[in-house]
Amino acid sequence: MTDPLARIAAALDRLAPPPPPAADPAVGNAFVFEHGLLRAVAPPPAQPLARFVGVDAQLGALLANLRRHAGGAAAHDVLLWGARGMGKSSLVRSIHAAIVADSEGDGGAGGLALVQVARDDLDRLPDLFRTLAHVQRRFVVYADDVSFEADERQYKALRSVLDGGIEARPDHVRLIVTSNRRHLVAREHADAEAASAVNARDVLDDRLALADRFGLSLGFHNADQAAYLAMCAGYAAAHGLDFGEADALAWAAGRGHRSGRVAWQFVTELAGQQNRAIAPR
Repeated sequence: MTDPLARIAAALDRLAPPPPPAADPAVGNAFVFEHGLLRAVAPPPAQPLARFVGVDAQLGALLANLRRHAGGAAAHDVLLWGARGMGKSSLVRSIHAAIVADSEGDGGAGGLALVQVARDDLDRLPDLFRTLAHVQRRFVVYADDVSFEADERQYKALRSVLDGGIEARPDHVRLIVTSNRRHLVAREHADAEAASAVNARDVLDDRLALADRFGLSLGFHNADQAAYLAMCAGYAAAHGLDFGEADALAWAAGRGHRSGRVAWQFVTELAGQQNRAIAPR
């Protein structure tokens, strides 16, 4: 007869199976790091770079910086900040995809790898760096939609990485952070902490200076009407759809702002109305 304890243990294993093995960071170009585990993922969807409208300067600066990094030259950590829906995250994915495609076309081995880290895992960055330290390729560690309020642990973890702690960060790893806030820390939280401090100015400067630790800071601003219509036109043309400017403007008015995301949502609606399927962005 089977030991009852063995049956219970087997049942528990089925309910809570062991975690999957960590991915090999030398194989593949896209990864997610969560709960201390590195997972390989399918390459994220990426728009062609020519389809980005109204962010030419930001695109050029980020592309140049990441090309330098991919080629082994000096490169900056990057903060992309500003208006929601203006393509910060999409631009990271698209530039990464373009650099990987260039590397494959040139016969390059390995290519540039993109590793996305959730905000709640920022304090595990030293663990990730140790995993990547001896892998012979270039990495971009990417944290999307980051901001800090009362959670000091994640703020201090990111600041320590950018400042350079006692445990060195690998030279072949650079950071990209996106945020809707220019300074990453909510101003009201910084003001509240400063109000109770002995030297309020020092506290406030420290909280708002986290963004200064990025070598390259690129701002994204709300689209004007011309840029928004150009975004709609570009998306519609790419999918063989006709659109009217008045309809596009009415769609944006109903959402209270104009952005690349709103333009994409409008074109998705157009495709549905015309009984057409389009791949997600």
